Amino acid sequence: MAEIYLNNKYLGTVDNPASFVEDIKDSRRKGDVSQYVNVHLNEQTDEVRLFSDAGRTQRPLIIVKEGVSLLTEKHIEQLEQGEITWLDLVRQGVIEYIDAAEEENALVASIEEDMTPEHTHLEVSPGAISGMATALVPFGNYNQSSRLIIGSKNQKQSLGFYAANYHIRMDMDSNLLHYPQFPLVKTKIHDVAEYDQHPSGQNMVVAIMCYDGYNMEDGVILNKSSVERGLARSTYFKPINVSELRYSGGLMDEISVPDKDVKGYKSEHDYRFLEEDGIVYPEAKVCESDVVIGRTSPPRFLSSLDEYNLSAVVRRESSVSLKHGERGVADFVVLTENEEGNKLVQVRLREERRPEIGDKFTSRHGQKGVTGMLIPSADIPFSTSGVVPDLIFTPHGVTSRMTVSHLLELLGGKVGALSGRLVDGTLFESEKEEVLRDELLQSGFREDGTESFYDGRTGKKMLAKIYVGNMYYLRLRHMVANKMQSRARGPIQLLTRQPTEGKAKEGGLRLGEMEKDTFIAHGASLLLKERFDSDKVQVPVCTQSGLIGYYDARKKQLISPMLGEDADMAYVEMSYAFKLLLDELKAMGIYPKLVLEDKY
Repeated sequence: MAEIYLNNKYLGTVDNPASFVEDIKDSRRKGDVSQYVNVHLNEQTDEVRLFSDAGRTQRPLIIVKEGVSLLTEKHIEQLEQGEITWLDLVRQGVIEYIDAAEEENALVASIEEDMTPEHTHLEVSPGAISGMATALVPFGNYNQSSRLIIGSKNQKQSLGFYAANYHIRMDMDSNLLHYPQFPLVKTKIHDVAEYDQHPSGQNMVVAIMCYDGYNMEDGVILNKSSVERGLARSTYFKPINVSELRYSGGLMDEISVPDKDVKGYKSEHDYRFLEEDGIVYPEAKVCESDVVIGRTSPPRFLSSLDEYNLSAVVRRESSVSLKHGERGVADFVVLTENEEGNKLVQVRLREERRPEIGDKFTSRHGQKGVTGMLIPSADIPFSTSGVVPDLIFTPHGVTSRMTVSHLLELLGGKVGALSGRLVDGTLFESEKEEVLRDELLQSGFREDGTESFYDGRTGKKMLAKIYVGNMYYLRLRHMVANKMQSRARGPIQLLTRQPTEGKAKEGGLRLGEMEKDTFIAHGASLLLKERFDSDKVQVPVCTQSGLIGYYDARKKQLISPMLGEDADMAYVEMSYAFKLLLDELKAMGIYPKLVLEDKY
C-alpha cells in the first residue's frame, strides 16, 4: 500500500502503486490528463507523488516501448513535409514532457544505438544536454567542461548586431559591431536561432605561435593593417536623459540656453554646441565639461522676503554636461514627454571604437585574452601561400586547458574557407576530424593544419611549422576606453576629505593593506608616505587638556575648548579620518586625550 500526494498534499492510499503510476502515464499520453502533470514513484518510502504546479522545469523526451522508439521514419517524413507539427507528436503520445522527479523513474538513452529493452525514453537530440548559448560552441564535446561554460558565458558579452532598429533605440551602454559575420564553423542551433540575423563576431585568420612575448599570459596580437581595414571595429552608444521637473508652488525647470544672470553660469565656451532650444545639435563633437542639454531650475530654498516676489528670484543652473573622460558625437536627439506629461529630452552620443591594446577578445571555447600589441602586416609572419594572420594566439593557452575544440575549429574553419562551405560542429553530431583532415589534404594543404611560415621582418623561414586556420573570434564589451582611470589631485569628499570614489567623479584608486605590502616588497616603501596622506591635515591641539582646539579669526589666536585663550597650543599632523574619530568619541561622551611629545 502506498500513500498518494498531489502537489505535496495528502490524498489517500493505493494498493498497487506501480500500475497506478502506469495508468496516470497512459492517460497523459492519450490526452485525458494534461501534459503538464508528472508522477513519481518512490519505492523506498512507498509514496506516489503527483505534480501539476507551475514553475517546474520540464523537458521533452521521445517515449520508448520494449526497446523501440515510438518516433518512426514516417513521423520524420511528415514533419519534413509539414503535414504534422511538434504539438501533434505530443498529442499522439510520441513525445512527452518529463520533470526532475519523474526522471528518477526513467532510463534515458542518449542515442538510438544505445537503446535496450530497459530504456523508457530517448533524447530528442544528444546535444539537448546543454543550454542555448552552450550549444552555439562548435565541437563542444571535445572541450573541458569548465572551459565550455566560460565559452558559453563569453558569447553573452560579445559585440554584435544586437537589434536591426538600433538607430531609433535609446539603449543604455550599447555596442554595435560594424561588420558582423556568420561563423564558418556552425552548429545546428545557429540555424534554429537564426544567428545570421544577429551575428556577434568575425572570421579571422588565426596563427598559433609566440611573437616577441607580446601574447604571453593569454594575450593576443592583432594585425594593425586588418584593424585599419575595419577588423573588430565597433560603435559605442550612450544616452543622456533630461526632463523638466515640476516643483511645489507652480515652479518648474526650463530647458533652454541659460542666461548670464543665472546662478552657477558656466562660460560661453561650455554652451557653444547648444541651439536656441537649449539642446545640442546633431553631429556635434562634444567632450568632457561640454553642455549637451541646457537647463535652469528654480532656487532650492525661497527666503520669506522672496516668496511673494518671484520675478526677483534668480534661477540656478542645472544643465547636463559630460563627466570626466566622456566624449562622443551627438548622434540622435528625441523630444517627447514622460509619464507625468513633462517635457523629456533624450540625446544619444556615439563613439567609434577601434581595437586597441587592452581590449578583450575571445574564441567560443573560453580562450579569452587581451590585445597585447598591434603590429603592421609587413612585420607579421606570413605563410608560403602569402597569407598573413589577423590574430596571433599563444600556444601555451591550449595545453593546460585542454580545449581541443579550439584547435578543431581552426582546422574546420580552414576547410570551410577553402571549400566554400559551412562546417557543422554540433555537439555530439559534428563532422569527424578525419574527414576534415582528408578534405584539407585534397585542397592542397598539409592535413594536420600546419604551414611553413616566414618571419615578416627578416624574411627567414621559421624552423617550426605553424598551426594556422580560420576561426570565429568575438570582441567583448570590456574595453580599455571604458575602464581607463588615472588621477593626481582632484575633488574630495565633504565629510572625510578623502578623494571621491568612482571613475566618473575623477575618483582615486584605494590602496589597501595588501597593496601596501606589495610596495614594501618592491622596495618602494617611501611611496607609501606619499600615498597614505590623501587626507593629511594640521590640527591645533591643547598640550594640557589633549583636546583639539580651533583658530579664532577675529582674535587671531588659537583657542582650547577647555582652557580658552591662555592655553599652550601646538599643531599636530594627522589624518582627517582620525580627527573625525576623535569627534565621534567626544560625541559619545568619551574624552580622547592626545598626549604630545616633542619630535626631537
